[in-house]
Amino acid sequence: MTSSSQPSVLPDFPCYLNGAYTPLCDAKISVMDRGFIFGDGIYEVVPVYAAGRLFRFDQHMARLERSLAELRIANPHTREEWKAIIRKVLKAHTEHVGADPATHLQSVYIQISRGVALRDHPMPAGLTPTVFVMATTVKPASAEQRAAGVAAVTADDFRWEKAHIKATSLLGAVIARQISFDVGAAETIMFRNGFLSEASHSNVWIVKDGAVIGVPKDNLVLEGIRFGLIEELCQAHGIPFSLRRIASEELRTADEVLLSSAGKEVTAVTKLDGLAVGNGQPGPIYQSLYAAYQDAIERTPTA
Repeated sequence: MTSSSQPSVLPDFPCYLNGAYTPLCDAKISVMDRGFIFGDGIYEVVPVYAAGRLFRFDQHMARLERSLAELRIANPHTREEWKAIIRKVLKAHTEHVGADPATHLQSVYIQISRGVALRDHPMPAGLTPTVFVMATTVKPASAEQRAAGVAAVTADDFRWEKAHIKATSLLGAVIARQISFDVGAAETIMFRNGFLSEASHSNVWIVKDGAVIGVPKDNLVLEGIRFGLIEELCQAHGIPFSLRRIASEELRTADEVLLSSAGKEVTAVTKLDGLAVGNGQPGPIYQSLYAAYQDAIERTPTA
């Protein structure tokens, strides 16, 4: 490997690690941390809009709590303590990069591992969880992407069957995303036994005859925070909404295909496996949901 292909040095913007605020480049954990050894931990990503709007904060915290409970890790902080840590990290990051707080778009990454112990598979009791929080600047989707939509490809879902846990062990998602990255597509949409599950790091929706349809909230998918939001937006705008099993052929013949995630918000897929979705342009349901999503952001309280 040549020097030009070496990864860049980590930035020195502030982060939080185990009670201390420190430059990211100086943050260190033990090599025996179970998050490092086993991927024995969970994470959350909270989008933060202009003027410090923590979008759907309580819903993100509720999912964090569910994931911790599944792994039998005690939540190290109350919601108010989490909010205080997050606010401090956001403020320090905004100041460090010299951004305008009134317009700065960020995301907050939270990771909690079980803690440090000698390598052994059973879950040891009494460990102090390792807690890490950092903020990053987010670039919104371009106007071109919004106008044209994005491409996706399909693949079998080869991951484990506890996808409802937002675990740090993301090798399956990494491999899945690489499938689409290698061909210049934005996402990899996956199927289990011929039925839609989710994309590598997004939830997937289809639109048929003006109705929005998603998959059931079970152990085969991570319940994205936008599950509840999209249902709310559909109800508010008179758009039929349902959750059920979706066969692969239904995805391929849908009028519209949508992706949702913290980073993508709501994004239209206009090309699937090289073929046009619908008429090959973002459809009217996407346009309605995207506009309603932006309204929901504007209604989120500021810092």
